[in-house]
Amino acid sequence: MPAADNKRNFERLKHKYRLVIMNDDTYEEVTAFRLSRMSVYVAMSTIFVLLVAVTVATVVFTPLRYYIPGYGDLKQRKEFMQLKIKTDSLQKAVIARDQYRII
Repeated sequence: MPAADNKRNFERLKHKYRLVIMNDDTYEEVTAFRLSRMSVYVAMSTIFVLLVAVTVATVVFTPLRYYIPGYGDLKQRKEFMQLKIKTDSLQKAVIARDQYRII
């Protein structure tokens, strides 16, 4: 039974439909398209993939990538690590000084 349902669904994808665009004032047919569900699915999938590709390319190959959190410049990352190390050592020095004062 499921094989028959799959075959029927696949046949539905092949059915042809006609999309007509008409002028509302004169009812003149401006253009007409013969479409199937499969062709609409393929067209929408292609558009989606192209939009994703353009978006990724825009982010990767332009300075927009620096606005993404965690996607910093290598130089900035090194500076950040150096500042983190200095901050940690200063924090340890302050803790040691405070302990010295208490004793």
